Amino acid sequence: MDLLHTGELAALATAVLWTFSTVIWTSAGKRGGVWAIAFLRLLPTLPLFILYGGLVQGKWLPPDADGRTWTIFLVSGLFGFFCCDLCLFRSFLLMGPRLSLLVFSLSPPASAILAWWFLGDHLNWRQWLGMAVTLAGIAWVVLEEPEAPEERTDRSHLWRGVGLALIAVAASAIGNVTGKQGMDWYHDPFAATFIRILGALPGYLVFILILGRWPNVVKAVRNLPLMGLLVVGSILGPFLGVVLYMIALRDCPTGVAVTITSTMPVLILPFSIFLYHEKVSPRAVGGALLSVLGIAMLVWGT
Repeated sequence: MDLLHTGELAALATAVLWTFSTVIWTSAGKRGGVWAIAFLRLLPTLPLFILYGGLVQGKWLPPDADGRTWTIFLVSGLFGFFCCDLCLFRSFLLMGPRLSLLVFSLSPPASAILAWWFLGDHLNWRQWLGMAVTLAGIAWVVLEEPEAPEERTDRSHLWRGVGLALIAVAASAIGNVTGKQGMDWYHDPFAATFIRILGALPGYLVFILILGRWPNVVKAVRNLPLMGLLVVGSILGPFLGVVLYMIALRDCPTGVAVTITSTMPVLILPFSIFLYHEKVSPRAVGGALLSVLGIAMLVWGT
């Protein structure tokens, strides 16, 4: 067993940073609109990556990245940053975040199976068991009924929401596996994340143009406090968080990395208590402890 566990620690750090950025973007989304924020959250990261490349590596664009590397990371970004997020956000609107996240919990096993199929990325029985325990803890938290009654979900909206969440699962798996393949070829996580974000931007540009949401984007850009909030979220999420995620994909099996980073519904519980002053039930605490046990099993299984 590797005593360093670089990949697993990077995945856990990713989950923590993504939880912080999710809290920030939830606040920003209430002010600037979901689609505008989903697009604008990526833009502040570009100058950060360019500055890092120029000041640290001596080149403003990813050094020594050939056409094959650019292609696979662009595809990874298009599926991971754009297709997955777009379908998942829409699923949130149709059937609520709890059911959407429950369906999306299929992403780790889907990614693991796809990575095994295309990359020969095998998991042992202890890792599969750890994945199952972790996902069971997440599902236990997500499925808990809130104290306030929710609005009934129209059946057609429910099925559309499930369908979109399943598309998000497939897009996430493709993004993860192509990202893993790219990191096997090219080991610089900063350059890889930079190229992946470039791959997502054309999708958002076309989507916002079709929906006619450019006025919302312009309005959000002119809101300086909102943009300051977005910059902080972008540093934690698409910049540092995704760089750590690429390290996790590089240094541990895909299924393990995706499972650990899927613990955000559990990690967000402290924010619910201290920031939003929500009551957290014993069931939620039990689910959190079960997820921690599952992560321990994943690390032990490597």
